[in-house]
Amino acid sequence: MIRRSVSLLIVAFVALALFYVSRFWDFRLWGNEGLLGIEMLRPQGGLVAVWLRGTPLAPYELIVWAVGSVLILTGLQKLFDMLTPAAKHVSPPGA
Repeated sequence: MIRRSVSLLIVAFVALALFYVSRFWDFRLWGNEGLLGIEMLRPQGGLVAVWLRGTPLAPYELIVWAVGSVLILTGLQKLFDMLTPAAKHVSPPGA
């Protein structure tokens, strides 16, 4: 039960981070100097667009974010599957 709670907490944190780097983050929770003084962590999010600026992939920022998010969450699912033992299949009585 604790393992599931920790896994859920990790997934929620990763989902929040993926939401932050997307263009959909609209919350200004810290000042313009950046989170903890790190200028790269801007308050308005949208980091994928900043990272792709000046590259040929810049117009496809949303697609890059979506594919990256799916890959990250899939990798996290595979990691949890490897760390969690498979449940034993129990046949119902009389079967």
